[in-house]
Amino acid sequence: MAKIKLAKSKVDTLVEICKSFDNDGAELINVLHKAQETFGYLPAEVQEIIARELNVSVAHVYGVVTFYSFFSMVPKGEFPISICMGTACYVRGAEKVLEEFKRLLDVPVGETTEDGKFSISCLRCVGACGLAPVVTIGERVYGRVAAGDVADIIKEYQS
Repeated sequence: MAKIKLAKSKVDTLVEICKSFDNDGAELINVLHKAQETFGYLPAEVQEIIARELNVSVAHVYGVVTFYSFFSMVPKGEFPISICMGTACYVRGAEKVLEEFKRLLDVPVGETTEDGKFSISCLRCVGACGLAPVVTIGERVYGRVAAGDVADIIKEYQS
């Protein structure tokens, strides 16, 4: 992964985020959430600045980022699509739903479409097993999704 160069204004924003949590290493997860909310993802450069500002190791920051599936080290699309692959969703056809999203958007899991509109990821469980299979796009939840529903769902986000 190529290094990016953060603009000074972005670095300043990140330093302010850390200060808002008193540069307290115990607040790492909160700082990471706020940083991801601000930047959209957590590239190595952002992690390095957070580590420096909170006085924790880069390895510790990286470990937290990679442990929790919510955090991303790659940019997500404008409309991040997540397909639940928990047991209930899986046995009710989530894999076919996932394959249809990948086919229609021509993008593999973990990547973003060329136009930056959509990214696809899989989740372990969204806690809505009664609605299985479940797909989320941003904050919106779609329940009882079948492969045949995918094209219509995508159309809602295309302009």
